[in-house]
Amino acid sequence: MTQASYYKHHIFFCLNQRENGDSCCAQQGAQAAFDQCKSAIKAAGLSGPGGVRVNKAGCLDRCAAGPVAVVYPEGTWYSFVDQTDVAEIIESHLKNGQVVERLLVPEHVGR
Repeated sequence: MTQASYYKHHIFFCLNQRENGDSCCAQQGAQAAFDQCKSAIKAAGLSGPGGVRVNKAGCLDRCAAGPVAVVYPEGTWYSFVDQTDVAEIIESHLKNGQVVERLLVPEHVGR
């Protein structure tokens, strides 16, 4: 018997800040993207059980592709540049279940 997921989609935004000066998602607009996504999901009535949960995350160890976010349960990794990219992830993936191919993080990209 398969148990349904509590959320249809769960998106985590890396908001890690590195104190040593190394590149990190926090330096690349990750907080603004998180805020945009959280507001848009709430405004669309998609938040909560059975819908979408938007979460902050510490380092997701994919720094070279930063800023990054990951959508579960699919395990789809995205990199984004601006509000348009975040809006496309929301509309295509979180609302309609369609992966945004152009924003995918290549599998080999790590820290």
